[in-house]
Amino acid sequence: MNQQSRFLLAISLMILVLVTTNKLFPPVLPEESLSQEQELADPSLEARETELFPQERLPRDQGQPGEESAPDLFGPAPLTRDGHTVGVSGPLYDMTFSTVGARLISAKLSEFPNFYQEGVVELLAQDGPGALGSRIEVSDGELDLAEAIYQVAPEGGITLKEGGEPKSLAFTYIHPSGAFSMTTTYEFDPSSYEVAATTSMSGPGVDRAVLITEMGVGLAYNERRVAEESRVLGYAAKHSSDGIQSEYFRKIDEEESLQGPFEWLALKSKYFIFAILPGQGQTETKDYLGEVSIAPAPGEDRAEISIAQEVPGNGTVEYRVFLGPQERPLLASYGNELEEANPYGYRWMRLVVRPVVTGVLYIFNLLHDKLNMGYGWILILFGCFMRLLLYPVNQRAMRAQMKNMAVQPLLQDIQKKYKDQPEKLQKEMMKLYKDHGFNPMAGCLPMLLPWPVLITLFFVFQKTIQLRGESFLWLPNLSAADPLYILPVIMGLSMFLLQWISVRSMPSPNPQMKMMMWLMPIMMTGIFFNFASGLNLYYATANLATIPQQYLIAKERKALKEVPALGQLKSKDP
Repeated sequence: MNQQSRFLLAISLMILVLVTTNKLFPPVLPEESLSQEQELADPSLEARETELFPQERLPRDQGQPGEESAPDLFGPAPLTRDGHTVGVSGPLYDMTFSTVGARLISAKLSEFPNFYQEGVVELLAQDGPGALGSRIEVSDGELDLAEAIYQVAPEGGITLKEGGEPKSLAFTYIHPSGAFSMTTTYEFDPSSYEVAATTSMSGPGVDRAVLITEMGVGLAYNERRVAEESRVLGYAAKHSSDGIQSEYFRKIDEEESLQGPFEWLALKSKYFIFAILPGQGQTETKDYLGEVSIAPAPGEDRAEISIAQEVPGNGTVEYRVFLGPQERPLLASYGNELEEANPYGYRWMRLVVRPVVTGVLYIFNLLHDKLNMGYGWILILFGCFMRLLLYPVNQRAMRAQMKNMAVQPLLQDIQKKYKDQPEKLQKEMMKLYKDHGFNPMAGCLPMLLPWPVLITLFFVFQKTIQLRGESFLWLPNLSAADPLYILPVIMGLSMFLLQWISVRSMPSPNPQMKMMMWLMPIMMTGIFFNFASGLNLYYATANLATIPQQYLIAKERKALKEVPALGQLKSKDP
């Protein structure tokens, strides 16, 4: 029996027990309500307060003789009737809430197709209990509202219209004792993926309570290749002083607590994010969230994640919920590095990668939004442009290599002549470097300079959500592998041609270079077979654009290698 079936069975058994108990033991009719003055003077009210949020919980057999104990309000809240679902429909998303625990059980993003199953993207894992359930904690107890039945207004849900005003959906829970009540109101804006949330509670002890908001057990699969998405699924949280902390769901195998304060907590997949951020306008907890609790959960890529927020003196907690795509400019608008929840590149590379990513994505979006250029053509344009931009660098590297190669015979003569005189050898080598401008690194450094840009483009074109679901020529999805494997083959053939042109122009290519001419294209083709077709389109275009450049460089190298520079150098030997 799976987790969802056990959940439904538990609810059914609880309802059955309650119904049977009410039939066998009818409730005693309540006495007339006390007046306000009587309530203030009634000592039983103090007993109810102690039982709701106790400072010291005594065993029940230690009460006064003849006194009836107040009902225990801790533990799971009792079910009073069946729950039902209520929907929020808008231009950007369709969400479904359950009145059981006021939980969000479905969040569909209307603008993004689902490649794992039929329909549109579903953010929440459907084999879990849902998200946004609540618990109230004090130092000595906890009120668990995960299975409580809430009243909802409006009961029929809400429908958002494009360009229309925001609308609200409110969930209210009142404990049967009347000693505690809580209302959570969500405000939905039809033009935004952000949902403003306000939780207000009243009752004894709420001014020293903590609101625990559950984020469920993870996000749903939405990509065709589950293994690729599984490597990304996880959580990230930004600490106010320690920066961003993150972990993949598959690596969570024990319970853990992360001490705040945090600026945000997010569950992430490859292209989508579910985040909780502090609200705007709070007093005591402004701009920060509290402790993050993590625990393993049954199933693949699953973990229970929750976030704590202190309840201010007014009993009202404000926070924000973001359920949407990982569009970097959108997330960057929050100004708290939310865009780095799923960062580009490895940690040690990010200092260089981040500014390049910002610039590349700006140009990328500008070409698409302002010039209405398709993403496939933008990738081709990027491939050609980058090779034109790097042509002077390649040219300089080639000339430096040819100069070094011309000096190599003389360098070898010096090394043989002074092999037993290290000091003399060092002196003569330095003189050679100075006389002929020889620099062993001159041919390498210009080639290394473009690598930060090339590596950054690798991460950008592999992960940018703008390419997700975009078709181009025979490619149905630029974020998925080429179904016909045409691009990887073109890339391999172009790489072979580039190396063949280069090797042919060498004065005397060694066997290793000839072997690499054959092996490298085969290896790279195998590696890129399952990469995103948008990434392969960029690299294949860049290789094809490099062929004329490589031909011109090889032609110049062939002409210069006939210059009798070596003979002139040898004639200067003493």
